[in-house]
Amino acid sequence: MSGTTSGTSERNDDTSGASGRNGFLFCADPLRISRPDPQFSDEVAAARAAGGRIALLDHDALLAGDAAGAVARVARDSGPYWYRGWMIPSGRYAELEAALGARGCALLTGAAGYRRAHELPGWYDEFDGLTPRSVWCATAPGASPPTAGELAGLAAPLGPGPGIVKDFVKSRKHEWHEACYVPELAAREQLAAVVGRFVELQGSFLSGGLVLRVFETFVAGGEARVWWVDGDAVLVTAHPDTPGQVSAPELPSLRAAVGRLGLRWVTTDLALRQDGVWRVVEVGDGQVSGLPAGAEAGGLFAALAAAGAR
Repeated sequence: MSGTTSGTSERNDDTSGASGRNGFLFCADPLRISRPDPQFSDEVAAARAAGGRIALLDHDALLAGDAAGAVARVARDSGPYWYRGWMIPSGRYAELEAALGARGCALLTGAAGYRRAHELPGWYDEFDGLTPRSVWCATAPGASPPTAGELAGLAAPLGPGPGIVKDFVKSRKHEWHEACYVPELAAREQLAAVVGRFVELQGSFLSGGLVLRVFETFVAGGEARVWWVDGDAVLVTAHPDTPGQVSAPELPSLRAAVGRLGLRWVTTDLALRQDGVWRVVEVGDGQVSGLPAGAEAGGLFAALAAAGAR
């Protein structure tokens, strides 16, 4: 853990930020909830350097359904906050928003905006033509996957060819051949087998439903994550899966789509297709998007701390 934060991390809420600066609600260390999770120590330091207030969230308590307990260390009436930490299911995020509201505080990204950025159906239409073609259906965790016939009907608009299976938030790309990649979407039994395995492995962590996407071939190492604050691209980093590799994608074609989305802090994950076209692989809520190791985030946190009310 960086020594930058060790001297002040015992406080329940850091109110030393400059007047008018936004706060940051970081995940607490699950082994010592009076201090930030060491995973975010560099970001806590960047947020403090930008004049932001620091408060702590008990992420485990939130996921367990105790939203009031999760925010018990947040000072009442302490102003608006950006959340910054581990991923939160959309339903739990809504509970977090309500619990903070009960303490006279607010999230700068509301629950509806979080869901829109976090789940593919929320952002897909705004990026139509910039991202692989996709279809989806709602599926509850623990429910049986659609039948082979139902999946064939779902996949039909995508046409023949290879595809990808994921849920509204994540894929299982590390189980590529058994639970992610479908060599031929029109092959019913093959598609059903991959979907069935994906649903089995996701189990209770399946988010929202099933997504089928057209598979596109990308250049190895041609990945980047762009961080947008109020419609401006304030930082371009490597993708966390390929740290150290930073590409420089062309941004003008994305700016209009991000503007249409109308959300305050989002990320766009880009990949360079073999034909030389940058494609949007994912859109995410910036609050739960990972920064690659070693990324210089001072400018990002300065922009977030200074962002005005909307």
